[in-house]
Amino acid sequence: MTAAPMMDALPDPDLHAEFYDGVVTKRFLAWLIDITFIFVLTLIALPFTLFIGLLFYPILFVTVGVLYRWWSLARKSATPGMRICGIHFLNRDGDPLGPVEAALHVAGYVLSMGTFLVQVLSIGLMLMTPRRQGLTDLAMGTVAINRAA
Repeated sequence: MTAAPMMDALPDPDLHAEFYDGVVTKRFLAWLIDITFIFVLTLIALPFTLFIGLLFYPILFVTVGVLYRWWSLARKSATPGMRICGIHFLNRDGDPLGPVEAALHVAGYVLSMGTFLVQVLSIGLMLMTPRRQGLTDLAMGTVAINRAA
């Protein structure tokens, strides 16, 4: 008996290319939408900090962003921006992300966004790998695919 390849449960990019068509562009558009939502949520949060949040706004923005991404990935395996763009994440077994996987994915996202060269590498991988996976996706075995109509 031989071991199964790591990502057998995911759509094959050669046989089912439609799952991966346009995903990189959709991920970028979803990121822009999500950043806008996070900015608005951070502005809404400012009065609740008695505007002290202005003194540490970047930390507040990152904190709101981490909670926003984790909560939405853990619930629906996609952020609101990703749902608007028609994509979602699957784990290596072809299932939606759970809370722990969502937390790990967000941690990978934060680490890659915090380091310019790592982010460039991740974008390059999305453009070159058959399943359009970034660095965090490759490390975790996750994929972003087009949602079925």
